[in-house]
Amino acid sequence: MIQLRPSAARGQADHGWLVARHSFSFADYYDPAEMGWGVLRVINEDRVAPGTGFGRHGHRDMEIITYILSGALEHRDSLGHGGVIRRGEVQRMSAGKGILHSEANPLSDQETHLLQIWIEPAQAGGSASYEQQALPEAEMRGRWRLVASPDGTEGSTTIGQDARLAATLLAPGQALAYTLAAGRLGYVHVVRGRLALNGQTLHTGDGAKIADESRLEFVADEETEVLLFDLPPAH
Repeated sequence: MIQLRPSAARGQADHGWLVARHSFSFADYYDPAEMGWGVLRVINEDRVAPGTGFGRHGHRDMEIITYILSGALEHRDSLGHGGVIRRGEVQRMSAGKGILHSEANPLSDQETHLLQIWIEPAQAGGSASYEQQALPEAEMRGRWRLVASPDGTEGSTTIGQDARLAATLLAPGQALAYTLAAGRLGYVHVVRGRLALNGQTLHTGDGAKIADESRLEFVADEETEVLLFDLPPAH
C-alpha cells in the first residue's frame, strides 16, 4: 500500500515571521486522520523570516531532527549547546525528560527554509542530548545517504528509536531502489522535484505512507531531493 499525501492537503499556518506547512496534525492544525505514521509524528516545512525565530520553549520525550534546505538556524539550549547550522548539516535534539531551547534565523537578508521532524522515542524519560553532523550534498547524489539511525552508522546522527532516515539527490532520469524489511513501515517526503514511486507520481512537498511493500523504486523526472523514513511496525 502506497497512500499519497499531496502537498496541497497539508496544514498551513502563516504567522508573518513564520510560514509553515504541516504534513501531520500540529499546533492549530488538527486532522484525526493525519496524526503521524507509526513513530513518525511531525514533518513541518518552515520558512523563518530574517532576524526572527522561536523563543525559548520546552520539549520532552521526542527525537527532533532539523534538516536545513537554505539559510541558517541558530540553536541554543538549556544543556549549554549553541551553534548555527546551515545547508549541508543536520541537527538532532533528543528532548528526553525535558529540555529548553530557542531557534532563530541569524541572517539579516535571507529567510531560512527547513524541515523539522519529530520521531517518538522507544523509551520515555531518557537523558536530553544534542548532536550536529555534516550532511554534504555530494554524499547524497545518486545514493541513499543515512541521516539518522539508532546506532549512528555511516556518519548519521543517533536517535533513540529503531527508525532510519535517509536522503538522496537524483538527477533527471536517475533511478534508485530501497528494500523495506517485512513488517516495516515507510514514509517518503519529496523535498523538491518530481519523481515516480512504484509508478505513482509525487511532486515537491508531497508525501507517501507505505505499508506492506518491500521493493520501492524511485525514478526522477527532474532534479529531485527525497527523504525516506524506514520505521518500525505500528503497535
